Amino acid sequence: MTSNGTNTTHPHTVTELCEDGRRLYAGALRTGRVLRTDAESAPCLMEFALLHPDPDDAQWLRPVPPAIALAQRLNPIEREITEHRRLSIALSEVFEPFMALGVQDTAPTHSISVLEGLDRINAALDLATAQCQTEMLTVQPSGSARSAEHRVLEALERDKPLIERGVRIRTLYQHTARYNPERLAYVDQFANGKVEYRTIDELVERLIICDEAVAFIPIREDRQVALELRHPGLVRYLTKVFEFMWGRAVPLSAGAPYETASDGITGIQHSIAKLLVEGHVDEAIARRLGMNVRTCRAHIAKLASALGSGSRAQLGFLIAQSGILDHDS
Repeated sequence: MTSNGTNTTHPHTVTELCEDGRRLYAGALRTGRVLRTDAESAPCLMEFALLHPDPDDAQWLRPVPPAIALAQRLNPIEREITEHRRLSIALSEVFEPFMALGVQDTAPTHSISVLEGLDRINAALDLATAQCQTEMLTVQPSGSARSAEHRVLEALERDKPLIERGVRIRTLYQHTARYNPERLAYVDQFANGKVEYRTIDELVERLIICDEAVAFIPIREDRQVALELRHPGLVRYLTKVFEFMWGRAVPLSAGAPYETASDGITGIQHSIAKLLVEGHVDEAIARRLGMNVRTCRAHIAKLASALGSGSRAQLGFLIAQSGILDHDS
């Protein structure tokens, strides 16, 4: 059934009658007919097929008996219900031979499911978040501006019902999220005691854990394939990984984490220095720290200037000799 969108003065669905419609239909049933001009104020009567033209006089409309009108509306619905019931019985018969094979009476279900395609991934995430009652943990690495905006919209749709149910949410972003307007606008909407946000210099991949019972991780960079993990041991392990990162992250409300230290090296430049010494190229460093390559190279240039380096090879040597990474060892 559809709504009556063609008549703006009569805006209601065809599953209901307006006040004029009820009055005119009742009057037509009592008198046996109603003037066509009078019925123009209630087009729902014709949409419901409650009136039909008088065969003897085109100026009049005659009412269809309510029992007949109701049957005309109910018949297709009952046919649809019957068809769904038939389909459910057929499906039950198909799966019945396998039910005993797939159920362990005493052992819990341990599963690792491969989810292919965004529709299936999102459907599984929607189900898990709808069932989440206590806490959701999320790790959200930075991406492109378009990707970040899209993920913010996803998070808004998924997190709001959780927050309204009183579920605690803890989310880890990279430090670069502090300079993302969409991300900050999203965080401002839900900054309360049940929702906490922290940032850290480097995140490996996206992670979502609900009630320490189910976890989701991507297995392809394009996010088209993911794993749904319900094995208690794996979920506990991933929860410990999250807690490890959470303990080393900076609350978003604590201010910028990139303040310049006494040696003239900022926090982000310290992170870049560590990755440079490990042998990573600019593109890999930018990806791991959630920034674009141009910004990464600007930080590398400032790092080189602070250490007095004249070349990339010399920069690695000076980083190692400067002692700025000693507290990481």
